[in-house]
Amino acid sequence: MARRTLFHLARSRANLLKSTNFHSGGHRASYGTWPLVSGTKTDPSHVTHLAAINKRWLSQSAAAQNDHKISIGPHKGGEGGNDEKDGGVVYYGPISNTIKNVKLLSLSTCCLSVSLGPVITFMTSTDSNVILKGAVASTVIFFSASTTAALHWFVSPYIHKIRWKPGSDSFEVEMMSWLATFIPKTINFADIKPPETNRPYVTFKANGNFYFVDAEHCQNKALLAKLTPQKPTHESAFKNL
Repeated sequence: MARRTLFHLARSRANLLKSTNFHSGGHRASYGTWPLVSGTKTDPSHVTHLAAINKRWLSQSAAAQNDHKISIGPHKGGEGGNDEKDGGVVYYGPISNTIKNVKLLSLSTCCLSVSLGPVITFMTSTDSNVILKGAVASTVIFFSASTTAALHWFVSPYIHKIRWKPGSDSFEVEMMSWLATFIPKTINFADIKPPETNRPYVTFKANGNFYFVDAEHCQNKALLAKLTPQKPTHESAFKNL
C-alpha cells in the first residue's frame, strides 16, 4: 500500500514538472522565434512581406544618406527614373549639383546682407555718424553683390545637360540663370565658333555666348569633336617665296 502511494506521488510530480517545462518553453518562444513552439506554423507570405519591407527601408536609408553628400555627376538613384523624362541626354555636367548648391548659398548670403546689413549697422552703432553708417552698409551690400555677380560670371558658361540626337543639326543645352534655375537653349552646330577670349573654362562660342563642356566626362566623342572647333591656321605670306 505504501509502495503504491509512493508510485502515484512520483508520477504526479513528474507530470507537474513536464507541465511547468512546457509553459516556460512556450513563454520563451513567444519572445524569440515562433517556430520553437510546438504546433505553430510560419506563414511564408508573411516572412516574404517582412523581408521586402526591410529591404525597402534599407534602400531608402542609403538613398537618404547619399542625398546629403556632394557628388560628382548625376544622382545614381535618379538616373533610371529620368531616362524617359530626359530622353536624348548625352552629357551631364559632373559638378552641376555642386555649382547649384554654391550658387544658392551665395544668393542667400547676398539677400541677407542686402536686407539685414543696413538694419544691423544702424542699430548697433547708435552714436556714430549717419554718413559713416551709410558708407558701412553700402560697403557690405556692394561686397556681397559683387561676389555673387563674380560667381555667376565664372560659372555661367558651364553646360549642365546636353540633349542631342545623332544626325541632327542642332542640340539643346541646359544653362543656369543667376537665380540658380535651369534654362534650356537650342544651338545649331553651324553657329559654333572657336572662343577667342582669355576667359577661363570656355570650350566654344555660339550666338555671342560662351559655353564650357568637360571633355573628360563627355562620353560621346562625335559630339565632342563638333563642340571643340579648331582655330583656323593662317598660312604665312612668305611660304611660297
